[in-house]
Order: sequence, then C-alpha cells, then structure tokens
Amino acid sequence: MNLPKQVRLVEVGPRDGLQNEKQPISVADKVRLVDDLSAAGLGYIEVGSFVSPKWVPQMAGSAEVFAQIQQLPGITYAALAPNLKGFEAALEAGVKEVAVFAAASEAFSQKNINCSIGESLERFVPLMDAAQQQGIRVRGYVSCVLGCPYEGEVAPAQVASVAKALYAMGCYEISLGDTIGTGTPGKTRHLLNVVGREIPRHLLAGHFHDTYGQALANIYASLLEGISVFDSSVSGLGGCPYAKGASGNVATEDVLYLLNGLGIETGIDMDKLIAAGQRICTVLGKGNGSRVARALLQATTD
Repeated sequence: MNLPKQVRLVEVGPRDGLQNEKQPISVADKVRLVDDLSAAGLGYIEVGSFVSPKWVPQMAGSAEVFAQIQQLPGITYAALAPNLKGFEAALEAGVKEVAVFAAASEAFSQKNINCSIGESLERFVPLMDAAQQQGIRVRGYVSCVLGCPYEGEVAPAQVASVAKALYAMGCYEISLGDTIGTGTPGKTRHLLNVVGREIPRHLLAGHFHDTYGQALANIYASLLEGISVFDSSVSGLGGCPYAKGASGNVATEDVLYLLNGLGIETGIDMDKLIAAGQRICTVLGKGNGSRVARALLQATTD
C-alpha cells in the first residue's frame, strides 16, 4: 500500500459545523473554538462565511470573529465567500484565503443558491479576478459528488466537469463533497479515478459526511487513491439544511484516530482536539458526535 506519509486536515467546524445551529452562538464562543483548534495543531481552519445574514444568520459575526482570533503563524484562517460582495467583505476583514462552492447537481444548485451550475460558476469570475489581483488564494468546493437528495445518482463525469471549471478559473485545490453521505468506498475510488484524469490528485481533497456511516471508509479509500487532504469537523458538528436527514461532517477526532493508526503524520494533538470539541458541545448543549472522543472521555472517567 502506498499511503501518503502526511495528511492535511481542513477543519470546517467553525463554519460548516456551526452555520446550521438554531440557537445563537456568541462571537466569544466562536473565537474560543478557533483558538482551541489552533492550539490543537490544526493547520487550516475555516473560520466563517461572508454570506448574507438573511440566508445564514449564524455567520453574521464572521468579521468580528476574524478580528478577535489569535492568528498563529503557519496556520491558514479561511472563509467562505460565495460572490464578489462576500469576497470584498472577507478582504476587509483581513482574510487571506477564501473558498467558493458549486454543486455537481443542477437540482441541488437551484435549491441551494437559486441558480444553475453554469450561472453559479459565472458569478465566481469577478471574484477570481479580484482574488488574483489581491494575491488571495481560492479553494473550490464541489457538493453532491456522490449523490444528490433531489436527483439521486450523480455522474462522475459531471463532477469532473464542475471541478475542472473551478480549477481552470484558478482554484488551487478542489474539495469533493459527499454532501448527503451516501457514498461508498468503491464509488469513491471510481469518482477519484474519473476526476483525477482532469485534475492532478495532489490538488484534490475529500469532504465526507457520515450519514450512512461510510465517511471513514471513504477516507481510507481516498488515501489508497493518493488523496492527502480531507475536510472534517470537530466533534462531527454540522449538516446540510438542503439535504434531508444528512448528518454532520465526519468528526476530526475520528479521522485523526484513523490516520494515527496508519502512522500518517498530521501534527495534531488528540487530547487538545477532544477538549476543543467537548467545550463547544457543552456550549451548544449537545452530545459529542465523535465516537473516538466519547470513547476516550469515557475511558478517563472509568
């Protein structure tokens, strides 16, 4: 087996993990979460989203969060920016890297952002131009790569087409998202083979939801295909409001346990990571979604 020697985890908990929570979360609690994740050794943290508060109220304080977090050297603090207006707001907040997203499913694109895939890509053109002028790196997301809640199966060729368009625009990395968590290892490997013909594999990342309990299996399958970047969310926070029944992203703690077991280096401290996840779960008044965190916390109390 030729597994990667190192893996980079992209922590999406402060953005993707919190954006659908109904209860208000204070700026101070968001700042503490990001600072805790920094201290745990995460090298890339998606801090917030510069979208209209009308659509995502929980992300309204992203500029304040960026102003208050301790930005440690060597760590990327990124934000989602869906359009030029969002990018300009992110730039004003001092964000050094942004992410854009497009769907591989026409139906999902219409339900999610009220436009076609083609129209969503067109919206990114002025953003990409502005980012290039400002020296800001842009990461691309493609959602519904292994299934859509409205269309069902999504053709890998369609995923490759959207990913290739984002890459051609200037996205330095493309994260392939199993938004509803229906993917399986065989389908994951086939998808990566198809997309990998269009985009070098070292520029691809995996973003797996654990709705059907397949996320870790899909990550292992991706490792076998040479993928070495994965998105995850501390304590498994998050979900998708447009995908009925879709549970949260795979828990960062669980991914780290898998990688540690394979002897793959990440630079992340498990104990500090678990503490960060447990603290935000306490704030939210919910149970920890990480099996590893629950097991290790239970072991310390037995």
